[in-house]
Amino acid sequence: MSTHIVILGGGTAGTLTANRLRRMYDAGECRITVVDQDDDHLYQPGLLFLPFALAQPHHLVRSRPRQLHSGIDYQRARIDRVDLDARTVHFAVGGWVSYDVLVVATGARLLPEETEGLTGPGWGENVFTFYDLPGAMSLRHAVQRFRGGRVVVNVADLPVKCPVAPLEFAFLADWYFRRCGIRDRVQLTYATPLDAAFTKPVAAKALGGLLADKGVELVTEFTLGEVDGAGGRLVSYDGREVPFDLAVVVPLHGGAAYVERSPGLGDELGFVPVDPHTLQHPGHPEVFAIGDAAGLPASKAGSVAHFEGETLTGNIVRFLAGRPLEASYDGHTNCFVETGFHKALLIDFNYDTEPLPGHFPGAVGLPLLKESYANHLGKLAFEWLYWHTLLPGRELPGIGAEMPEQGKSHSPA
Repeated sequence: MSTHIVILGGGTAGTLTANRLRRMYDAGECRITVVDQDDDHLYQPGLLFLPFALAQPHHLVRSRPRQLHSGIDYQRARIDRVDLDARTVHFAVGGWVSYDVLVVATGARLLPEETEGLTGPGWGENVFTFYDLPGAMSLRHAVQRFRGGRVVVNVADLPVKCPVAPLEFAFLADWYFRRCGIRDRVQLTYATPLDAAFTKPVAAKALGGLLADKGVELVTEFTLGEVDGAGGRLVSYDGREVPFDLAVVVPLHGGAAYVERSPGLGDELGFVPVDPHTLQHPGHPEVFAIGDAAGLPASKAGSVAHFEGETLTGNIVRFLAGRPLEASYDGHTNCFVETGFHKALLIDFNYDTEPLPGHFPGAVGLPLLKESYANHLGKLAFEWLYWHTLLPGRELPGIGAEMPEQGKSHSPA
């Protein structure tokens, strides 16, 4: 009887995992099943560009099953729960599937209803998010109608998907309103629960400097407690208020709902705890997690899923062969940060090394922590690489899963 690997989630992480595994095993020795609740695969990095009419929604969505290699089973179903002891996944409308290895790749979900007032009066009128397709399109219409006032970009709390995206929105808003000729009538504010613009000191200094250069007010240690849409106020848990005419909020995030209904699978936020280097569940060795679904001290970004993929699939092969796992994932994260005016900067870091200046992937390459047109082109090129390299589970030429040390300056000026 062939081994059955079940992958929950047909997004970035689940798709690249399935495709990598399909190349490692032939259909006779291993059956691979991907489960998801719908057939629409969304290119999430494109959501940032929708509010500024820099992307079109129909270009961002493709068929989930069509992204999977031949020989991978796709099952459209909503997951009710996972029974870890019986090694079965139960579906909401009946039916179940058993597994020998389970990969949780169902990402993170938005929880706007968890913040008082966020989905109340003003939601979809002067309070928006661009973190899902309907929200990004509604915000697009609001941005086009905006003629001046206070725009506040706010991260409710961490963790969130793509932590640099809210910063990118602030940078692009500055560029957009300048292009429209009304920047002098727009007050831009970036409110974050962090004590700086970003989590790491060197990057925080660079990104905070960019906010200042672009005239964007930075409000730190602001953890969102309440949204008063009618009164135009964001209120933090410590009572501070930030007024707005247009609020762009990144809501609280949590893991998939079924994780909470599956005893022993997830943590209090619904993310799946795994070893940070092997991606294996500590209590159930046949369970792994990848991408946004994993409870790791790494950014929830598409590049992370790509870099994790090599470790994860290799360790599944080792697990099934009864061999020791390799603790090879180092937390490698790589993000282009769009800054407007056809420029972007690039950050590259891992668990132990913060984003530093220099070049990527070596001494000669794209500049790190520095705005450039080349980085902007890299950001645009990533969409093609996403569909044709990352999702099919291929390696990026010259870019390995391990963070490169060469080219980085460890003693920044």
